[in-house]
Amino acid sequence: MDGAMGLRVLLCVSLMFLLTLQPTPARGSPKRLKSSEKRQAVDTTVDGVIIRSLKVNCKVTSRFAHYVITSHVVNSADTAKEVAFDVEIPKTAFITDFAITANGKAFIGDIKDKVTAWKQYRRAAISGENAGLVRASGRTMEQFTIRLTIGPRSKVTFRLTYEEVLKRILTQYNIVIKVKPKQLVHHFEIDVDIFEPQGISKLDAQTSFLSEEQATQLIKKSFSGKEGHVLFRPAVGHQQSCPTCSTTLLNGDFKVTYDVNREKLCDLLVSNNHFAHFFAPQNLTNLNKNLVFVIDISTSMEGQKVKQTKEALLKILGDMRPGDYFDLVLFGSGVQTWRGSLVQASTANVQAAQDFIRRFSLAGATNMNGGLLQGIEILNKAQSNVLGVSNHAPILIMLTDGEPTEGVTDYYQILQNVRNAIRGKFPLYNLGFGHDVNLNFLELMSMENNGRAQRIYEDHDATQQLQGFYNRVANPLLVDVELQYPKDAVSAVTQHSHKQHYAGSEIVVAGRIADNKRSSFKADVQAHGESGEFKTTCLVDEEEMKKLLQERGHMLENHIERLWAYLTIQELLAKRMKLEGEEEAKLSAKILDMSLAYQFVTPLTSMTMRGMTDQDGLEPIIDKPQEAFVLPARQQPSPTDPSSVVDKLPNRVTGVDTDPHFIIHVPQKEDTLCFNINEEPGVVLSLVQDPNTGFSVNGQLIGSKASSPGQHEATYFGRLGITNPATGFQLEVTPQNITLNPGSGGPVFSWSDQASLRQDEVVVTINRKRNLVVSVEDGGTFEVILHRVWKKSTIHQDFLGFYVLDSHRMSARTHGLLGQFFHPFDYKVSDLHPGSDLTKTDATMVVKNHQLTVTRGLQKDYSNDPQHATKVTCWFVHNNGAGLIDGVHTDYIVPDIF
Repeated sequence: MDGAMGLRVLLCVSLMFLLTLQPTPARGSPKRLKSSEKRQAVDTTVDGVIIRSLKVNCKVTSRFAHYVITSHVVNSADTAKEVAFDVEIPKTAFITDFAITANGKAFIGDIKDKVTAWKQYRRAAISGENAGLVRASGRTMEQFTIRLTIGPRSKVTFRLTYEEVLKRILTQYNIVIKVKPKQLVHHFEIDVDIFEPQGISKLDAQTSFLSEEQATQLIKKSFSGKEGHVLFRPAVGHQQSCPTCSTTLLNGDFKVTYDVNREKLCDLLVSNNHFAHFFAPQNLTNLNKNLVFVIDISTSMEGQKVKQTKEALLKILGDMRPGDYFDLVLFGSGVQTWRGSLVQASTANVQAAQDFIRRFSLAGATNMNGGLLQGIEILNKAQSNVLGVSNHAPILIMLTDGEPTEGVTDYYQILQNVRNAIRGKFPLYNLGFGHDVNLNFLELMSMENNGRAQRIYEDHDATQQLQGFYNRVANPLLVDVELQYPKDAVSAVTQHSHKQHYAGSEIVVAGRIADNKRSSFKADVQAHGESGEFKTTCLVDEEEMKKLLQERGHMLENHIERLWAYLTIQELLAKRMKLEGEEEAKLSAKILDMSLAYQFVTPLTSMTMRGMTDQDGLEPIIDKPQEAFVLPARQQPSPTDPSSVVDKLPNRVTGVDTDPHFIIHVPQKEDTLCFNINEEPGVVLSLVQDPNTGFSVNGQLIGSKASSPGQHEATYFGRLGITNPATGFQLEVTPQNITLNPGSGGPVFSWSDQASLRQDEVVVTINRKRNLVVSVEDGGTFEVILHRVWKKSTIHQDFLGFYVLDSHRMSARTHGLLGQFFHPFDYKVSDLHPGSDLTKTDATMVVKNHQLTVTRGLQKDYSNDPQHATKVTCWFVHNNGAGLIDGVHTDYIVPDIF
């Protein structure tokens, strides 16, 4: 079977982990199979391993879903075998428990604060490859994988528990269970039990791996009143991919969808001094909307992106209601509008807009700030000046695939500009197309402006993804929604103000009720709809609550409280990304306390497995994976989190790697330049030097031991020195060790360590066997990549790569082979023609008053993955970068790394 972020969100290392247990060997003759096993007509054994049972139990109470996945695995062979527990869970879920029972011995998960979990085992912080047993998987899921080697004739049981609050999307709640056992299972079962006090109005279940006829036959579903039930229990014969096959067809999604009755305006539950309020009124008339699309037309949108964007926009415009008003804003290097003001979605206007969409072409860089401000201005003018549309629901939707490279490019300045222009009057929805986009920046911008962000994946269904997002906001019902509760009766209330409420969605609010205040508890709802002001008051039905408690008992009490805790933690994690310093630390402490109190694995907690260790004596650690990102201004990793990787943008990298190939991204041109430096082993080169602060990075070359006589000896960086004299900071990095302040006998770390260190203004994060990140306050952020080479490799030595993740705070005087390119410079390329190598294009480049012949080629960027490079297209400058770098390359030779 198969998040919230902050200005300091850090990415957890997430690798599969191999645990080796030493079970007591079975004595005597081999164990006999039970009669039920004998009756199996099909051999379900794969390499001696049998999955005796695999069960998924899901209990939903008032939208709060509690899942337990249990797997019993048997090694029937006479030799030890590796077994795996491999499941996928929703990204929105929190793991709450994990247990392994092997040879009668139980290993139980223990949730503690992340810092304690990581620091417990070796020096400051340590983990094995088990770090991050959970990793991102696909669009909406996270993969949890653990592998064990168990002895002959042994068995093991895995049990994973996780929880989430179901969100209503387009009139239904979705329970998605990934099914991927990878072999036939003796007893396979998915059992979903739903209890909804409002009563269930519809219930369905589908799979992606069964035909409609098979699903009808094998999936049992029923609902009546408050209860619904779905059971999927296929026999081995029904799991086979064909009648004579020993492989399984169970591979895909098992999806349960349902909704509840909406006869009452109010659904207010109170139990155990907590309340949950569900608000989704029916029979309201849709509001007309004022809609502005702000679309990125920079050249990076070429190909399928722009094709699918146009397809989606054409369909969306065709679905607009005649009472809606709209306009289109396009931004590349410049900004253009279709009309410059809102026009009604009449048939003629829609057709004209569709023609405009079909015709527009891509142009230049990415003036995101200009495009957004133009779209905001159009909406602001309409809301204040245009008669008949000021009571419409205004919505701004932006689609982009990259980072701002034209006009205002500072992220914090863009956030401030957008926030000041919108002034809380309408929501901004951001769509990030592909993986090059900094989604967390878009999420922060949307959150500050009452909206949300979503990634659009580069795939065949990108058009449908765009339309799906639009459908969720296409039908606003209410604006300026306020859910209010007696101030003296409640505390710790989750978000209860919403700019807009859309058809098919639901607002959920939860909180605590003070002792002895339950009798005075109520909810007042105020909003504006098509008919004017909307008001209602919700009261607790005490008699109904008594009945519910009798029917569901402790589970209802427990789930309402945990629903409140879940929503609160999710909201605080989102809020944390806007904070820094002491405020961020206080909020983090609050999140940590709640995570521990309710035993959730969140970005601030980890789960360790008590009593279970790997071959190095290390316990596995289960973490919540986070999306990596960087906001270039004021960004620095948190010193308390042991794993930090900052987002790298493919084809937008500046760094040096392999023999040494220098890659220089030029954002003003949305292009890349490359050059090599050929020098002898032992030579030290200046990579970055900021004379204003003294900060420097120097690298020493090592040679390949396997060069042939008379052949150029390839060289690589084998030693880096990073120093910040203002604070006395020095860091020496080799493929073997990382040494802090080597001149004063500072601590030595190996690449097997996982650690986060702070010294004054500098934070160093070591990510085990992969990379380290150095972040300097009011300076830059840099990444060192570790390259481990194969024994038979022609290189024969491990070596390092060095990448610049953020340099905009470095002074204008910064120099070095990389540092001189941290600030804007210009060049022109012309006269493209076939080169001496007919497979490559040569051209004439004019740069720094030099005219050069350059060649179009490829270099490799390892900043995202040390083992699998991303190919970067660039203009290659020959002769050690002559004419591109200032002076000659020998000017950059320095005596030592410090």
